[in-house]
Amino acid sequence: MSVIKKLAPKIDGYRKETILTPTFMLGEVALECIIPYVMAALIDEMTGTSLTPVLKYGGILVVLACFSLLCGMNSAKFAATASAGFAKNLRRDLFYRTMEFSFEDIDKFSSSSLVTRLTNDVTQLQMAFQMLIRMAVRTPLMLIFSVCMAFSINSKMAWIFVGIIPFLGIALYTIFRVAHPIFKRIFKKYDALNNSVQENVAGIRVVKAFVREDYEQKKFNAASEEVRKDFTHAEKILALNNPCMLFSIKVTVLLVCWFAAKIIIGTGGRDLTTGQLSSLIAYGVQILSSLMMLSMVFIQMTFSAEAGNRVCEVLDHESALKSPENGITEVKDGSIEFDHVSFKYRPNSRRTALTDINLKIESGQTIGIIGSTGSSKTTLIQLISRLYDATEGVVRVGGRDVREYDLTALRDQVAVVLQKNILFSGTVRDNLRWGNKEASDEELVRVCKLAHADEFVQQMPEKYDTMLSQGGTNVSGGQKQRLCIARALLKKPKILILDDSTSAVDTKTDALIRRALKDEIPETTKLIIAQRVSSIEDSDLIIVLDGGKISEMGTHEELMQHGGIYREIYDTQTSGKEVAVNA
Repeated sequence: MSVIKKLAPKIDGYRKETILTPTFMLGEVALECIIPYVMAALIDEMTGTSLTPVLKYGGILVVLACFSLLCGMNSAKFAATASAGFAKNLRRDLFYRTMEFSFEDIDKFSSSSLVTRLTNDVTQLQMAFQMLIRMAVRTPLMLIFSVCMAFSINSKMAWIFVGIIPFLGIALYTIFRVAHPIFKRIFKKYDALNNSVQENVAGIRVVKAFVREDYEQKKFNAASEEVRKDFTHAEKILALNNPCMLFSIKVTVLLVCWFAAKIIIGTGGRDLTTGQLSSLIAYGVQILSSLMMLSMVFIQMTFSAEAGNRVCEVLDHESALKSPENGITEVKDGSIEFDHVSFKYRPNSRRTALTDINLKIESGQTIGIIGSTGSSKTTLIQLISRLYDATEGVVRVGGRDVREYDLTALRDQVAVVLQKNILFSGTVRDNLRWGNKEASDEELVRVCKLAHADEFVQQMPEKYDTMLSQGGTNVSGGQKQRLCIARALLKKPKILILDDSTSAVDTKTDALIRRALKDEIPETTKLIIAQRVSSIEDSDLIIVLDGGKISEMGTHEELMQHGGIYREIYDTQTSGKEVAVNA
């Protein structure tokens, strides 16, 4: 019931269709229940000497059938409209809620699970909603009307139908209770299957490069087989529904015929006529058919119940990061301060990703950040734009705690070119305007020149109107990085963070980009995470992270004199050797 209450508002905009569907269904059921009654009168009045009864009752039956058909068509049309609208609203709200999630929330649900909920789970709920406003309304109405009509013909015979209902009810309830936990398990395995597909499609180049197709196919087949086994188990349980229904129908028809024959012969047709017997059989079939449809509704509801729980889990989830009421909407400058900051990705984690970070950065400074793999360089910069919240301590931007800012206002002034560069399907122009949707063509060209992207864009077939494929797979890694830098510059931020954003470009272009940034946006605070010492050696301040702690800090000359990790990295790189230094 809590799931239904949560999902009920999603019919907004389609309430009229939702109400009209059962209304027309009521008309269809009423007409269908009158037809056997008219048929009984036709059979009883047929003497074989006149066509008058046939013409009279035949005309009535044709009219009833036409109106019943009209009601059924309208009910189906409105049900389809209402269910499609319900799914649209639900999918929209799920997507909007997902867009509000922090990185922590995404980590909790996983991308593949969210995709499954937005697609498969919503589709299941759409089918369930359509069945709910049609079949779930038709079934009890048909059951009630048919039983009432049967009692109006012969109350003794009608009790046969009433007696079979508890048996079927218990059977359906038992099937539901056994099958529901299995469906709950299936949805979790669907997430794992979807994750395998998403991972392989995204990394198809790596899979092929390492000739791992057979391994990945085996892994996918194993996950698919798990889903198949559970589905098969659940379907075997649900398949028990049909034998129960058929057994009930056969037994009911047999009992009706047997008792009716005794009554007709015993009373000479006074208590029960042949026409009434035919209508009783028809009502019996309608009652049992209604119960069969009810079982179908139960099956769909069984499958959809867990889908509803999963969807509501997303809708009910409150983002770990929220804008405060009346949050600050203006960032004074690009100054940054870490005041005894520690951070854990999970509250119950024993290891801290960052430990007691103390750091002050003046507005307009260029800061270089370097360190070995896993030293939490990316984690450090993610706290600035509040992609995560510090577990302990305070992160300040413009002299204020980042938690005091309106999230939109803060992130508008902190442009981040993340370690994983993402371009979206659309033109180069469309992708650049993610930084500023109102940017003029002249501004686009200017920032692309700063990022040294204009040269290769001008060589594209349609220049800035060239279509990029999803993820930007039709441009090189270095071109993608430069377009992402240009996109960030369009925001005209007070803080610019480059998270290993020039790793795929040559050292000459890297130096040109850094020089352009220094000359064009001198008041913007620039934080550069890099693998190469050459990318950060001219920074105002260089931070060396090791194990989530600041190991060294100073200018290039100071750190070289210190002779620590930075000097070791520098010597290794300049001597032509390699060292594992990744962002």
